[in-house]
Amino acid sequence: MKTLWSKTPVLLVLAVGLVANQAMALESPAGKTVLVVSGDITQTNVGDEAHFDMAMLASLEQGEIVTQTPWHEGKVSFSGPLGVALLAEVGAQGSDLRVTALNDYAADVPASDFAEHGVVLATHKDGEPMSIREQGPLFIVYPFDDNPDLLTETYLTRSVWQVAAIDVYDN
Repeated sequence: MKTLWSKTPVLLVLAVGLVANQAMALESPAGKTVLVVSGDITQTNVGDEAHFDMAMLASLEQGEIVTQTPWHEGKVSFSGPLGVALLAEVGAQGSDLRVTALNDYAADVPASDFAEHGVVLATHKDGEPMSIREQGPLFIVYPFDDNPDLLTETYLTRSVWQVAAIDVYDN
């Protein structure tokens, strides 16, 4: 006859698995949610989504791109979390991203763009936080000056501003 103690190894494995899974979950945003990442991700904090406030985004590895864009005069310094850092933080498994702005504009972006081009999810322009009126709170920025081949309609349409949501999926 099996007792509870004979099942202890199985119960212990299940308990350790649950604790490990909880330890790997993202912290909850303390401030206003500015970005929701959903889809094929392994790390969540609100249901099956990953919600980020500005402090959480600031805690990710940061990058800076100084470049000219068709939407600004002269060179502008954009800084914020690296796209690859965000994807790593949520455990993104998909090959593509559906990036949606506050006004419901959406663009499909290959996840590989974030690594290949060092894309930044800009939260700051010339050192100042980006307001909604100034294309914030998040703006996908490519290094146009470093790689003029990016100045095409394809990449310009992927440069979504006022980013509110990213859905990770496999095409």
